[in-house]
Amino acid sequence: MELTAINQQVVSSQEIESSSINEKNNFIEANTQQVTLSHLRQDCIIPVFAKDNESTIPHYEFVNTVRSTAQQLFPKGTVTMPNIRTSHIIKGRIPSAIGKPAKELLEHEKTIYYERMAFMIEIPHVHVYINNQKLNLTVGGVRSYSEQNLFSKKSIEKFKIFIGFKNMVCCNLCIATDGLKDDLRVSSIDELKNKSRELFLSYNQDNHIDALRKFQQFTINQEQFAHLVGKIKLYYHLDKQEKQDLFELKTTDSQINTIIKNYVDDEHFSSDPKGYINLWNLYNLFTESTKSNYIDNFLSRNCNTYEFVNHLGVALENQEHNYFLQKSKV
Repeated sequence: MELTAINQQVVSSQEIESSSINEKNNFIEANTQQVTLSHLRQDCIIPVFAKDNESTIPHYEFVNTVRSTAQQLFPKGTVTMPNIRTSHIIKGRIPSAIGKPAKELLEHEKTIYYERMAFMIEIPHVHVYINNQKLNLTVGGVRSYSEQNLFSKKSIEKFKIFIGFKNMVCCNLCIATDGLKDDLRVSSIDELKNKSRELFLSYNQDNHIDALRKFQQFTINQEQFAHLVGKIKLYYHLDKQEKQDLFELKTTDSQINTIIKNYVDDEHFSSDPKGYINLWNLYNLFTESTKSNYIDNFLSRNCNTYEFVNHLGVALENQEHNYFLQKSKV
């Protein structure tokens, strides 16, 4: 399917070379720090496979490959510079600094790279409004060397890439199942580029938008919300047989606590004064909570959130029995 611009505005065709990223623009927050693409390229060493000293695909090449693919698919629009978050810094030193106390190391004697890295790139001229909130088309990816055996010979490398939307009100990512490749395995930059292109072109933008808009049609009350929260907490204590026919939920207990808090006092997505909340706002409470996950799993949990709220919406629409929902009293 060809990706198209929705509600297109007049924008410069010039790329944004300096992103307006700030501390309030974090698409993920847990244990991460923001870095620049130039920092990854100039200041970080490239991990190798230990047994043959073959290079891995560097983080900056991963980011550049996804960004160049987006630029090719959207040549007339603006593609922002990447918002990059990293974690689990791996420190080292040059050979001449062996035996030197860490506190005496000079900057040029230190080496670093990041075990985990996530990034997102916005395509602002492709956007849509849902509940008067602007959502920009967004692409990005995740890399974690912890999923790679660097002590062996060079092998297939693992990546995660996505395409979806970012809610500009809160920076929450909205990722559907067909917009996520959670276990991408490639052996070269060219293969990575081809796989990224395949995902971006196969993503059904219209279906995703329709599903997100439909969330506004369904509302639950405070009693149903409390029932939902209780059932989610109970879910993790059920045995395997009891879980077998239930939705496979990945939301953590700490996320649930965040959702409960934000149900009461979130600036944009809390319930109304009578305790009612529609599924669009509930969905954003869930996606907000996924930002506290580690880089390794936040994409899969974000996508799982979309599937879960969609699961609730189908049950409400068809008035079907659902483990997580209490029937509203007529």
